[in-house]
Amino acid sequence: MTQSIGPRSWMQPAAPVIAALEAAGGRALFVGGCVRNTLLGAPVGDVDIATTLTPDAATAALAAAKIRAIPTGIEHGTVTAVLDGQPFEVTTLRRDVETDGRRAVVAFTTDWGEDAARRDFTMNAIYADAEGRLTDPTGTGIADAQAGRLVFVGDPATRIAEDSLRILRFFRFLAWYGKGEPDAAALAACEAGRGLMANLAAERVAKELLKLLEAYDPRPAVRLMAETGVLGQLLPAPADLAAFDQLVEIETEQLFECDALLRLATLLPADQVGVAKAAEALRLSNDQKERLVAARGAEVRITSWMSPRESRRAVYRIGTGAFADRIKLAWAGSSRSAATHQWRGLLVLSQSWEPPPFPLTGADVLKSGVPKGPMVGQVLREVEDWWIDHDFIDDKFSAIEKLKAVAQGMAY
Repeated sequence: MTQSIGPRSWMQPAAPVIAALEAAGGRALFVGGCVRNTLLGAPVGDVDIATTLTPDAATAALAAAKIRAIPTGIEHGTVTAVLDGQPFEVTTLRRDVETDGRRAVVAFTTDWGEDAARRDFTMNAIYADAEGRLTDPTGTGIADAQAGRLVFVGDPATRIAEDSLRILRFFRFLAWYGKGEPDAAALAACEAGRGLMANLAAERVAKELLKLLEAYDPRPAVRLMAETGVLGQLLPAPADLAAFDQLVEIETEQLFECDALLRLATLLPADQVGVAKAAEALRLSNDQKERLVAARGAEVRITSWMSPRESRRAVYRIGTGAFADRIKLAWAGSSRSAATHQWRGLLVLSQSWEPPPFPLTGADVLKSGVPKGPMVGQVLREVEDWWIDHDFIDDKFSAIEKLKAVAQGMAY
């Protein structure tokens, strides 16, 4: 009996793409995450299509149906069909001819079994037609997906040798979809092959690692990564799993949004120099690096017993985002008995209080008689420190009076 997921709403926007490919004499089936997630009852994101047509034939078929086709990965058989602004990756069935652990040379085929055999996990090698009828060339993909079993297609060591990023993908899918004990053969192959990951592009590693850390509760997967030596292969210093575990627990208990970058921060060196080097090694974006560095700053000490006045001063000095990040990191690194309501109170303050603008400018300093030059900035900083110490007093007249007093006390 043919198994089916039935027609689904995510299939409808792609129906014209499927129809165009099949009108040209090819066969086209949905594959990968959209099928897997439907079986698992998880949200569907990207919708990918596999076809027996070659890339040139697929492009021609889409053009005939007035569907835009972009050659996004033509050497690997992929064109992206864009319909009503939505992209659909269309990939020709393929088999590996040559691999070096990072990239593969492929040959196109019309054999669905060959295409399935080169995929990473059985749960990702399930195909569905436009009516939802399933094709499972490995024979176990459907059952593995429904049971939450991460099983490599064929020999795990062979799959890893073809692309060592599959080690990290194993733990990523384990974090998102795994249930019960992990597959022993897969875990052993990941441990044995971890050294192969040294040749991976840092950008690929970072992207996969952050996807893993976006999972609701990645703690079991990360713990296995540490036990097998995979985590140590990826990161430049021993990870603080205690802080990581506690941050995930805080986020899940307090219903905070899962923050992959902040979770990563707990696994990196806990100082600005170390975290900056780690961010560079992972080729993180400038924004990501700057956030991590700011989160690990030490110029303001964060404690659960900070007064509202001290908290406002910290927000003004380092910014709302960095203050909130440092609160969560300090909370994660603190004793579990620390008062939750105090930490939450600090977070509420960071989100609800907007630092006021300093009421004086360089022009005000010049009016007070201070000549142009570095003294202007020095006077401004001294008055600003006074204004901060007075809890951002909302009285420009008092600030000007303080400015005059400071200016009079300066030797020009």
